[in-house]
Amino acid sequence: MIGGGQGSFIGGVHRIAASLDGLYELVAGAFSSNPDTSRATGQELNLAPDRVYGSYQEMLEQEAKRPEAERIQVVSIVTPNHVHFAPAKMALEHGFDVILDKPMTFSLAEAKELRTVVETTGRRLCLTHTYTGYPMLKEAKQLVAAGALGTIRKVYIEYPQGWLSTYEEGGANKQAAWRTDPTRSGAAGAMGDIGTHAFNLLEYVSDLEVTQLCADINVVVPGRQLDDDGAVLLKMNNGASGVLVATQVAAGEENNLRLRLYGEKGGLDWQQADNNTLLVKWLDKPTEIRRTGAGYLSAAALHNSRIPAGHPEGYLEAFANLYRNFALILMADLGGPAAPPEAADYPGVEDGVRGMAFIESVIASGKSEQKWTEFTV
Repeated sequence: MIGGGQGSFIGGVHRIAASLDGLYELVAGAFSSNPDTSRATGQELNLAPDRVYGSYQEMLEQEAKRPEAERIQVVSIVTPNHVHFAPAKMALEHGFDVILDKPMTFSLAEAKELRTVVETTGRRLCLTHTYTGYPMLKEAKQLVAAGALGTIRKVYIEYPQGWLSTYEEGGANKQAAWRTDPTRSGAAGAMGDIGTHAFNLLEYVSDLEVTQLCADINVVVPGRQLDDDGAVLLKMNNGASGVLVATQVAAGEENNLRLRLYGEKGGLDWQQADNNTLLVKWLDKPTEIRRTGAGYLSAAALHNSRIPAGHPEGYLEAFANLYRNFALILMADLGGPAAPPEAADYPGVEDGVRGMAFIESVIASGKSEQKWTEFTV
């Protein structure tokens, strides 16, 4: 692991997700740019001292020199956005597969270069867009793909949070400090942090691509350097229209991500606050309530369900589904059993490139007087 040292939120989430199915073993790490913090984290995690490193460069160089049976095989990168590209590139070039937190890089140019590195090295990359791991979103995707809703006409995705309703970066909140800092977060604040999740989920479930967008981007809290609120009108490649809302100043909201899609025959409605439920709304018959773990679900949904129906699953399980599916593919690469087709359904480098294109297109539209902006990758 690179990053995820003491005080990190997402590093602990990644470690839980990786350990849930027993398919990974954490054996080495460069957990912080501060060597002392890295060593202290490694001690907390009971790692061998000689495999806790003071920098990611040292870790990748030293691990690559170890015998094949002893060296790391996968690198999980859980650093702030500005420290995604360089360690990911170096890991791939040293022969390691990569699990990378989103957004993939600091800029679209870096994302395109990283895609080239993936193609050149032949290594694999998994991007942790967590929400694609929820069973009922797998079910939603299958319904759309099967044509159950007919042609998709309207798409809505909203991600309201309230944790940045005040100037949190002015105190000791490390998460707020880097996520609102353009030198570490990149060109966008809320749109980069949660807007990319919303964008990815919308394209993932609908199997459509954004072709044009018109963005209203706001900085609500005085003194903040990056956007904390925004709304985006969307045009999709099949002619459908949509709306994406991402805000971190919706006081009182937690992580109430919600997706709605409407086709000729019916619609879908899912929200993270009740993530085990998918509403399937029909034009000419009553609404269906589909639930996680039920035997009537698609193979994709059941593959990503972990416990019998009636027992709640949530964020950590969805995150772990990405790790598990990636592991099944990697073990097949290493000569193990063939992975089920459902395992290949995880976000990858193309999702990362489109996510960075979304950020740059949204910010450009928000600043432009010519509001409709072509979405180009």
